[in-house]
Amino acid sequence: MNVIKTAIDGVVIIEPRLFKDDRGYFFESFSERDFNAQVRTVRFVQDNESKSSYGVLRGLHFQKPPFAQSKLVRVVKGAVLDVAVDIRKGSPTFGQHVAVELTEENHRQFFIPRGFAHGFSVLTDEVIFQYKCDNFYAPQSEGAIAWDDPALGIDWKIPAEKVILSEKDKHHPLLKDADWLFSYGEELYPKIRKQSQWQSQLQ
Repeated sequence: MNVIKTAIDGVVIIEPRLFKDDRGYFFESFSERDFNAQVRTVRFVQDNESKSSYGVLRGLHFQKPPFAQSKLVRVVKGAVLDVAVDIRKGSPTFGQHVAVELTEENHRQFFIPRGFAHGFSVLTDEVIFQYKCDNFYAPQSEGAIAWDDPALGIDWKIPAEKVILSEKDKHHPLLKDADWLFSYGEELYPKIRKQSQWQSQLQ
């Protein structure tokens, strides 16, 4: 796989190695070994899938510690604009974002570390969106900021009048008004416990 760095440290785009022939194609969508070696050590524990239509915008969401989440996202049908926003107070890139188009044709994946808010807009008639999380969903720890915060300057690539939001996503605060944010430098990745002896013997 090819790991592409972005303007914000830790936020990366991943391009898989595609094998094509007359039958179609094959690629590894995830390798724990390669991901941990080339991106960072993460233990994903939950896979999710959503289906959305043109104009749907989901975001900007995050989970607070101890349930903070990293996400590895991709599209298997259609196209989205996927966005990660740095919401770590004190970060040199606080309030900045990275946006990348993920499509069924480019097979790109986008890694959003803990400490960031995440959202996406749907650019095609239909999208099937898949993502891996390294912490379980915890509704009591949900956080969010407004998708249209002018201070963020995000171009979602769809007209504002076409945006379709959940009722909840219509009422999130601006970044400057958020009642809770991450702090730059705080440890968001507790060390993953080593394998037990019997697990090691099985390998």
